Amino acid sequence: MLRTTFCEALGVEHPIVQAGMGPFGSGCELAAAVSNAGALGSLGGSARSPEDLRQQLAVLRTLTERPFAVNFTQPWLQQHPESFDIALEMHAPVVSLALGDPGDLPARAHEAGALFIQQVHTVEQALLVAERGVDVIIAQGSEAGGFGGEVSTVALVPQVVDAVGPVPVLAAGGIADGRGLAAALVLGAQGVNLGTRFLASEEAAISDEWKRAILAAGSQDTVKVDVWDDIFGKPGGGAFDVVPRALETPFIEQWQGHRSDAAIDASRLQGEIMSAIQQQNMERFVPFTGQSAGLIGDILPARDIVRRLIVQATEVLESTSRLYS
Repeated sequence: MLRTTFCEALGVEHPIVQAGMGPFGSGCELAAAVSNAGALGSLGGSARSPEDLRQQLAVLRTLTERPFAVNFTQPWLQQHPESFDIALEMHAPVVSLALGDPGDLPARAHEAGALFIQQVHTVEQALLVAERGVDVIIAQGSEAGGFGGEVSTVALVPQVVDAVGPVPVLAAGGIADGRGLAAALVLGAQGVNLGTRFLASEEAAISDEWKRAILAAGSQDTVKVDVWDDIFGKPGGGAFDVVPRALETPFIEQWQGHRSDAAIDASRLQGEIMSAIQQQNMERFVPFTGQSAGLIGDILPARDIVRRLIVQATEVLESTSRLYS
């Protein structure tokens, strides 16, 4: 068993977090399965109506008695602050945030008895959120799926660890197996935050088509979707400067090369993407996926993913220690 300060702080057995991926797969079934396996499951709270969020949280409470997180993006909470209120009212043990300055949200979470995890993409962002009083920081490298920055995981993680200690740091981006977990620990992280690996799980609420595409993909098949900014524009209010990484699709290929046209047609394209989110066919538009897709060759129950990560990481660390014996 690998136990770190993160495990002690969060009350979990394993230093693994299933990333909060909005409505993209991270529903209550996946979050509960990961938490029941001894890691920290996450319910994606963004892009959910208040009614859906309440229902997901209520069901999640019936599926696990272990700690779990509710994840939001800062731009979503700018427009929908009631989502954060619902998470606190329903006593979520952990709240996690991505894509922007958390402001007073960590303090509000602490007042409600919850812990607060924040994702960052640069050292400067890490220093900012540490000042806000977050309990754990996720240093996410550019390899990650979904919205991210430009600095790679291997370069970013040790810099963030050095900058914000003793705040526990988790590594994210390009990690899908126990070797990645072992490497993160060697870099000074206290655990890992995984998204794409858990998308390729039995419990993930995405289509089989998306899951099969992850299995078939190489790392080079995931691309930064710069045209997203032309379609949706840059959010203000302390939001971080990020763009999504996704598996390339005909939709992305078409509009990446015609960004000015995408900006002109932004309203219609926004409608198509939001409809895809609601109808759960995002794989035809912008299927958020990280470069770790190249490491994934099977679809497993979430508990088996957690178990495999721990077993392989332990073997790797033990093997490495023999180099110095």
